[in-house]
Amino acid sequence: MTGDREADGRGAGPLAGVRVVELAGIGPGPFAAMLLGDLGADVVRVDRPNGSPLTGDPALDLTNRSKRSVLLDLKAPDGPGLLLDLVERADLLIEGYRPGVAERLGVGPEPCLARNPALVYGRMTGWGQHGPLAAAAGHDIDYTALTGVLSMIGPADGPPSVPLNLLGDYAGGSLYLVVGLLAALQHARGTGQGQVVDAAIVDGTAHLATLFWGLLAEGRWQDRRGGNLLDGSAPCYAVYQASDGGHFAVGALEPQFYAEFARLLGLGPEAPGQYDTARWPELRALIATRFAGRTTAEWTAVFEGTDACVTPVLTMHQAVRHPHLAARGTYPTLDGVTQPAPAPRFSATPAELRRPPARPGADTAEVARDWAVPGLAP
Repeated sequence: MTGDREADGRGAGPLAGVRVVELAGIGPGPFAAMLLGDLGADVVRVDRPNGSPLTGDPALDLTNRSKRSVLLDLKAPDGPGLLLDLVERADLLIEGYRPGVAERLGVGPEPCLARNPALVYGRMTGWGQHGPLAAAAGHDIDYTALTGVLSMIGPADGPPSVPLNLLGDYAGGSLYLVVGLLAALQHARGTGQGQVVDAAIVDGTAHLATLFWGLLAEGRWQDRRGGNLLDGSAPCYAVYQASDGGHFAVGALEPQFYAEFARLLGLGPEAPGQYDTARWPELRALIATRFAGRTTAEWTAVFEGTDACVTPVLTMHQAVRHPHLAARGTYPTLDGVTQPAPAPRFSATPAELRRPPARPGADTAEVARDWAVPGLAP
């Protein structure tokens, strides 16, 4: 992208024209702001002069792509005022401080909404803005543990499995924050009234498990690992190893898909039934023995193009080269760095990778001009 649209941060995507102020942080806040930027919003990240000790090479911090960065010391005498000048021109704000920190800095919801009554002020925390744990430290593994979700993941005979920080930080945190911001933006544009969005990872993670609370109430889900259809206990929904160490994900839940799976795997009529839970250990051992008899390449050839719902478990490097993902352009390369493409996809307003990760402060003069905040300029 070239020309004025690139210079002022506007670009392709359904959120073109939406202005976002992001107060620099780590984890779910930056990812939420990246998602908005990927979809065309003009995201200005407010970085601290001294940076964060937890960040690595800013040129490779992909969650800061599709943004511009300004340096602003909120503890300096003119810092809060300059931030409020940006807020006056913004639609959305994202902050991920512990409760009370933004207020102490003078940039909490009250002064921001006083300056811009239509602002949507997004707050990203683990525990939320109130409650006994609101001020406590925590990370993804803590939030998923307390909501009961972590207890659902992993083998019955071992500890819960840690799902990286995808489940809490990004699914229960970032994505819920973005949904909240866009819903409140819709309201603000219709009424002129902004508001605060309290996006707590514990709330979002708990909400993700809604289906299972219904199954639990119905008696179709056990409140423990083991014996449940989708937790890896069912032989038809599990992971198996080939003879050369590769793995396959089997998701043959429906009877017609399982019949195709059983045929291709070579399970005979004497095999235990798909949902004969008393014989699940026997069926699992039989399936595992079958998979162990051939290599990854051989099984890939057997199941490819079928409705058996069997997929090789790929590494990150392997995923980039898979024909389906390559055909969809799921992993493009920008400035020599391979990364996931913006998602989802739009027919009328397609999103695109517009800018590499913002280097702290590199865009201060540009943003000062485009947002008409001359005090930012060095």
